[in-house]
Amino acid sequence: MTYPFSAVLGMADMRLALLLNAVSPAIGGVLVRGEKGTAKSTAVRALAALLPPVRRVAGCRFGCDPAEPDPACPDGPHPVDVAAETRPACLVELPVGAAEDRVVGSLDLERAIGEGVRAFEPGLLAAAHRGVLYVDEVNLLHDHLVDLLLDAAAMGRSHVEREGVSVSHAARFLLVGTMNPEEGELRPQLLDRFGLTVEVGASRDPAVRVEVVRRRLAADADPAGFAARWADADADVARQVAAARRRLPGVRLPDAALRQIAEVCAAFDVDGMRADIVTARTALAHAAWLGRDRVTIDDVRVAARLALPHRRRRDPFDTPGLDEERLDEALWQAQDAHPDDPDDGPDGGGPADGGPADGGPDGGGPDGGSGLGGAGPEGGSGTERDAHTSRDGVGSGAPTGRDGSGHPTADGPDGLDDAGSPQGGSGGQVPDAEAGGQEASVGGEDDSTRRPGNGGDGQPVAVPRGGLRARPLTAPGVGDGVPGRRSRARTGRGRTTGARVPAGRVGALHLAATVRAAAPHQAARGRLAGPLRLRGDDVREAVREGREGNLVLFVVDASGSMGARQRMATVKDAVLALLTDAYQRRDKVAVVAFRGADARTLLPATSSVLAASTRLAELPTGGRTPLAEGLLAAADLLRVERLRDPKRRPLVLIVTDGRATAGTRPLDRAAAAAQVLAATGAPCVVVDCESGPVRLNLARRLATQLNAPHHPLAALTHPVARDLAFPVAA
Repeated sequence: MTYPFSAVLGMADMRLALLLNAVSPAIGGVLVRGEKGTAKSTAVRALAALLPPVRRVAGCRFGCDPAEPDPACPDGPHPVDVAAETRPACLVELPVGAAEDRVVGSLDLERAIGEGVRAFEPGLLAAAHRGVLYVDEVNLLHDHLVDLLLDAAAMGRSHVEREGVSVSHAARFLLVGTMNPEEGELRPQLLDRFGLTVEVGASRDPAVRVEVVRRRLAADADPAGFAARWADADADVARQVAAARRRLPGVRLPDAALRQIAEVCAAFDVDGMRADIVTARTALAHAAWLGRDRVTIDDVRVAARLALPHRRRRDPFDTPGLDEERLDEALWQAQDAHPDDPDDGPDGGGPADGGPADGGPDGGGPDGGSGLGGAGPEGGSGTERDAHTSRDGVGSGAPTGRDGSGHPTADGPDGLDDAGSPQGGSGGQVPDAEAGGQEASVGGEDDSTRRPGNGGDGQPVAVPRGGLRARPLTAPGVGDGVPGRRSRARTGRGRTTGARVPAGRVGALHLAATVRAAAPHQAARGRLAGPLRLRGDDVREAVREGREGNLVLFVVDASGSMGARQRMATVKDAVLALLTDAYQRRDKVAVVAFRGADARTLLPATSSVLAASTRLAELPTGGRTPLAEGLLAAADLLRVERLRDPKRRPLVLIVTDGRATAGTRPLDRAAAAAQVLAATGAPCVVVDCESGPVRLNLARRLATQLNAPHHPLAALTHPVARDLAFPVAA
């Protein structure tokens, strides 16, 4: 039993973004970012039940609308009087491990071999047509699959050119992706393709948390009864969605609103024109949802809050965010520049504009209150916000209530309004930076390489200084890892290098190899003329070589010998350049630091370069150099990650001057630890941080013990350096 949409507590921006896309799928979908356990998946799965049912051509595998069938439908052409059927709007979930042929479809090998015909087997994009396509953990999905999804969502069609099949079919769906940023970010190019993005976070209000648990337990104890309790509220929201869809074609976008959109997008320096288009579509949908017949400045403001934050990223160390004071300033500047334009007031969408007095479509939300609230994001009617006003954008149904202005009432359980909490956490603090101090942050003395995250959480991050690039490093041999852009690997994409007997479901068919396998048996199979006679064991799949992503493990010396002002700033710049390179090559990263008497894992393996940068900003320096403990900690982390992700090959970058001063016989213990790390088989590189006229060459000796390349720190960030390749391990 699906958890009711109206029972999801709080998460106003998420629910508003989902409903606006339900009103106008042309917006381009929603990306929901947030910490784990914040009802992201629950809300998305509940959304499909609110969408109007669809009529489809009976028996059509591509879900054609009988009123306007797709003329290029592979199952067509459909006659005018074709039989039709009605079905609920579908929710198709795309698993992270899905293959490309499962997503877009492929040649039906069973019919090709058994019947000798060329037939197309539809994929998930065809199944999602006129419904919802949901991708949980979209940031973990292979980039080329994300590209396919976003291309189809933008164009409304899926084009398949593979294995001798050329097919085009309609694929209009509401694309929703959810992700936890701690597990890695999407590339900015992919972020830009999502229409809207919202940040969600768990409430820090104990009363709200109590009510969330109460509802969840009630749903688990009696799913049918809980759903029935919220059925009327969900039905009201579904009627509002249907009414807004009917109203949308008649909503007018005045030139004044268009100028406001252009002014805001220019003020925030977003790239391209997609931001303007998406903001306009979102403003139209928001006006339709609130029952207006034209777009006002409040609609533009709400649309900009949802459409612009993720389009402001410039590098992997930026987090999506939007300065709302700057947004208000840009809107008022646009109004001041054209004072005579109509529809230009913050309250321009009142009853005189055709909208209901309480701001909700058709006179109110499902609880008799304000529906989605007013035009402002807080449920009010203007751009000013009341700290006590609910952030909820959806009427929550019978169990809770609110008055006509969007303020909570005491009618709900425990007097709770269905409202969320402030988004985001408390933000971490960075120790005071004192040059050479025992607890000085890495590079803390150089404020030019640190800045707070722009997502509103105040988390400090370290950022590389401009113009610094890392040499690309590659692992030896050819791996079988996940697709990426670093080392050579056998992947599903790339150039074809051979053929093999498939171990399971056939990937890319190698036609020539299949024919060669079947040719010697034609006489025994009784073929004298006609088509080639094939059997299942003749099929060969293509072996393709592309690039893989690796696990880049940084083992960083943070001891007192590294704490010199200039040396640590240089080390941090180099590591950040390497982190940027890892982000661009779709690697996972992990950070181990050693100082004092031991080593610790600052960051377990993750795809979030931003998280690694944040940990670097907080890294203290000082104390002795426990080199042996650092190498052993790296070996332990590699063993764990090999069990978790066996196909991802590691690269270990040891950033040190080679000194070992902690414990008894530190150099001997470091040599023994180097043997342990070398026994893991992970290729290593020693990055020598020693500087000055007198050199002990201890890092070079460590490289010899590890059978690893040795490179001075400066050599790894030369802007025009040639590629470095690891030697094949013995």
